[in-house]
Amino acid sequence: MTETVLALQDAWLTLAGNAGSVDILKGISLSVARGESLGLVGPSGSGKSSLLMLMGGLERATRGRVTALGQDITGLDEDGLARFRRGRMGVVFQSFHLIPTMTALENVALPMEIAGVADAFARAQDELAAVGLASRMQHYPAQMSGGEQQRVALARAAAPRPAILLADEPTGNLDSANGAAIMELIFGLRDRHGATLVLVTHAPELAARCDRVVRLVDGQIDGAKADAAA
Repeated sequence: MTETVLALQDAWLTLAGNAGSVDILKGISLSVARGESLGLVGPSGSGKSSLLMLMGGLERATRGRVTALGQDITGLDEDGLARFRRGRMGVVFQSFHLIPTMTALENVALPMEIAGVADAFARAQDELAAVGLASRMQHYPAQMSGGEQQRVALARAAAPRPAILLADEPTGNLDSANGAAIMELIFGLRDRHGATLVLVTHAPELAARCDRVVRLVDGQIDGAKADAAA
């Protein structure tokens, strides 16, 4: 029997706006199996990134339930969510979110140091080498190209060897050559660590690499596409 590592049951996300409350996600029910790669696609504003944030506990469902790795995370507070994500989930954003005053090596090692990982720097070195940055470990973000910064962000997400890897438009700020390289690295890291991968993308070629594609339209799953395999 296939193990479910992520599940949403009738999950809603409602945010306050200038004109009142706005339903961003409307009754999402979805499960993701261990080791699966799932692509989230749809037009801008359809709720793809918001759905990814719910899965990662970076947004809290207004109602409904979100379960990750067998634990209901819906009711956890911010500290509880942060503790739960630590070592279990890796998140890669379109914007790299690197600390500008830290080297590539320090950026990758820092989350593991906070988590108390004894060999944080050794693992950071291994992951940077795996994404082709063995010679750039002591460089700062401002000394690196956009593609290199995204590689650092990937290494940072993968270094704790998380069970779940979430990626939000990871190639969105990159040219086609760097985007293709990052795409290969993402799936390579997924295969190397055996992580479950969920990614938001507008790139058809990236979605096509996934085991399954779910399309969102106006905050809901497009039923005709929900179970479409790539």
